[in-house]
Order: sequence, then structure tokens, then C-alpha cells
Amino acid sequence: MHFPQSDRRAFLRVAALGGLAAALPLGTATPVRAAPGLVRTDRPVLTHGVQSGDVVRGSGLVWTRADRPSRMVVEVSDEPGFAHVRRVVGPVLTPDTDFTGSVRVIGDGRTVHYRVTAEDLDGRTASEPVTGSFRTPPARSEGVRFVWSGDVVGQGWGINPDLGGMTIFRAMAERDPDFFLHSGDTVYADGPLTETVALPDGRTWRNLVTPEKLKVAETLDEFRGQYAYNLLDANLRAFAAAVPQVNQWDDHEVTNNWYPGEVLADDRYTEKRVDVLAERAFRAYHEWVPLDPRRTVDGRVHRRLPYGTHAEVFVLDMRTYRDANGANTGAQGRILGARQARWLVDALASSQATWKFVASDMPIGVHVPDGSAWEAVANGVAGPPSGREAELAWVLSELRRRGVRNVVWLTADVHYTAAYHYGPERAGFTEFDPFWEFVSGPLHAGAFGPNPLDPTFGPEAVFEQAPPTPNTSPADGFQHFGEVEIAPDGTLRVALRGQDGQELWATSLAAVA
Repeated sequence: MHFPQSDRRAFLRVAALGGLAAALPLGTATPVRAAPGLVRTDRPVLTHGVQSGDVVRGSGLVWTRADRPSRMVVEVSDEPGFAHVRRVVGPVLTPDTDFTGSVRVIGDGRTVHYRVTAEDLDGRTASEPVTGSFRTPPARSEGVRFVWSGDVVGQGWGINPDLGGMTIFRAMAERDPDFFLHSGDTVYADGPLTETVALPDGRTWRNLVTPEKLKVAETLDEFRGQYAYNLLDANLRAFAAAVPQVNQWDDHEVTNNWYPGEVLADDRYTEKRVDVLAERAFRAYHEWVPLDPRRTVDGRVHRRLPYGTHAEVFVLDMRTYRDANGANTGAQGRILGARQARWLVDALASSQATWKFVASDMPIGVHVPDGSAWEAVANGVAGPPSGREAELAWVLSELRRRGVRNVVWLTADVHYTAAYHYGPERAGFTEFDPFWEFVSGPLHAGAFGPNPLDPTFGPEAVFEQAPPTPNTSPADGFQHFGEVEIAPDGTLRVALRGQDGQELWATSLAAVA
């Protein structure tokens, strides 16, 4: 469960550039279009590094982007020195996909090293290679460690070169995780940046900005620009090259608190139809994020990913199939939709993993308002489940009826970190087994909270850390990630960590037979 020394040295070299590519004009606050290596040459250039994702036993998805039409080629090795390689020919990178592409590569060892190039379509020249690695699921005799969080470049807090960029990605890399679960809000397509922000104490926050980050995203190219912007950060690029991802989405990949069929009243948008914006946003997301749509149920996001004997992750999509945000009461509401709810129960019941982790876009018992409406599951009404709570009540009661044990819920969304224990003895609804929900975020956004808890499922706040004032900037801390570690004997330890990786709180849990 450790980086090979060559990978760790490579990470530290890149991250030491102060959070940005050395070629970027770190001393300027004016809008820039530059991306790493984007200067046109007579050979292709990989512009935004490499990423990997959706790793399963023996293989992982590898992603990159070039600056022109070219062929993606990946060399795979079990050795960091690439003494022996297997060549995998990937897709042609074209304007249709914003010159991005991905290919699944097979590895024989526990750690798979890969080297990506882009070859000119005439075959005469190729780009400089960019290397990365990922670990495949372990054998029974090995443990698992992964990290999770969400929310990147939100509330006007972008890449600040004065502070070395988004340093929390460096802190996560230093925990040497097997993979990273990104719990949504991978970008803030509805969050324009300004060059400077005045902080309450008189300091000035300075953002790197690009044209696509000066307004809300509406066009396909503007949505693509959100992902391109985040990958200007060297900490993130180094992390993405060393740690495979499991990605989900929430609302800010499109616009705040959106739901299908919504028509916006926001004057910032010329395209008011959320369904139109969502399709453009989803296309950009799948182009720029290392997610394998072939592993999903519907080609979008929700899917299951086993990781060895002790861990399996069940990624939810609480955005695509929800009903409209409103009072969230009545006999039955939707946040998963009937098919996804049934899929979740069946998938959890069939899992052979010791621990089953539900990657939830949003928390279950936390109040998340949308003006006078409700955005998440909770509706602020004590007593029996109603609205969207009824759908979750069905899921929880079915898990109890079918004897599914050792289910842990992981989420971000609310921009603070917390540990919540749910127990029927405290609840208005009692037909479920006790469980834990762990919240951790944001990665790089305004910090808020803590929010009130809804009593329907009996949550108890065992730990919470939140800022003293709303929208606290990353300069003042209160950025968080969580860490899951499973020992070879199946013992689970969950830690909530701060911006520099320091442990704030932790608990250990034994699996129930």
C-alpha cells in the first residue's frame, strides 16, 4: 500500500512547481488560455497529463488529451522503468471529443505502470510521453486504503498561485491511497471566477482565470473548459497520474440544485432549459473524466466497482432521476428513481465484499435547502418518512429484510466534514439496521455548515467540523477529505482529515457476520 519510490519522486517533482505548470505565467492575474504544453509544435503534445479510473481486477481505464488530431498509444509495464512493455493502440483523438480519449489497459502485476503518447495520424511523429500508474485490487492477504471528497473550484475560489494551487491533492497523494472516490461537483460550471477576491481580513485572494471560467457554462466548449481549468493545477495533475479515480456527479457539473425538466429564471443564462444544458454538461464530463460508461447501468454514472475481497463501491446518481425540488412531502418522492433504487438493493444483496460502500451524491439526514424547497433527501419534518425519504426508507428496510450487513454511506456536498450514526432507537422510522454515514468536503471551495439534522432516520452527530463563517476560503482551511482503510482481517477504520492531511477524527468498526 505504498507508492513505488519512482512514482513518489515524480509526484513531488511536479507538485513542487507551486501548484501550476512551470510554463504558465504565475505572476499574472489576467485571463490565460495556456494549458500545460499547449504551445503548438511540429509534433503532438499531451496538454493535460494523464488520468486513470474505474480500476477492476487486472485492468484500468487510461485517459489523456492531445492538442491536435492524433492516435492515443499506451505502453504498459509491470516495472516503473518500462524495460518490458505491452503496446495498446487507443482511439483517434479528434475535435468531436475535444481531443480527449481513453482506453482500458490490462496489467499483470499489482501496480500497473503506463506511458502515453499521441502519434500523428501519418505515423511520422509522436508526442513526448507522459507516465502514470494505478494499483489493481489486492489479494485477500492485503488491505485497502482509499480517500474520498468532492467540490472543486466552488464559490469563486479558483487556483491561487500565491498559495501553491490546490494543495489538498498533494495531501491526499501523501496518504498513498489505492484509489480516490470523487463524490461529485467535480467542477463548478455555474461558478464564474474573478481575478481577485477581497477577504474579510483585508487580504486578497488571487485566481488564475481562463475565458471559460469568466461566465456560467452554457455551450459544450464552455463545459469542456471547466475540466480543462481544474487540470491546470499541477497538484491535481500529479495526483491524477498516480491515483486512479472513481467519479460521480452532482449538481454543479450543470448548475446549482438542478433537476430534470427545470427551466431557469437565472438572468446569467441565455439557455434556460436545464435538460439542454445537462446533455452538454454530461458529454463534457464523459470526455474529460476517466469513467468507463460500459461499467454503468445506463451509460451515465451509477455502477458497482468491486475492489478485492473486502471492499465494493456502489456509485449512485441522485441527480438524473429525481423529481422536482419542492416541499418534498407526500406519499412517495424520487431521488434515485424506482429502477436505480431496486438496482442498489439487488447489487448490495449480491455483493460478496466484507464492506459495501454506497457513494452517495448527497447526505441522507442533513438539511439541504434549495430556497424554500428541499434539495436532498431530508425534508425537515419529524416522524414517518415522506417525499424522497420514503424512497430511502424502502431501500433501508429492504436491506434489513434481506440481511445485508456492513453497509457504509460516503458523501460530500455540504462543504464540511462529519460522522453521523443512524439508529432506529432514535428514529421516526424504525425498520432498518443501524449504519454510519461519513461526510467529507470540500476539496477546494467555500466551506459552510454544519447543517441541521432531520430526525426521521435517527441521525446522531458524533463529529462535525465546519468553519465559523459561511463561504470560508481555502486560505483559512476547513477543506477536508476522508480516508477508508481496511486491514487484511477486514477491520475498517475511517478517518476524517483536514486540508494538510492531519487526522481530525477516526473510528474503527468490526464487520458483522
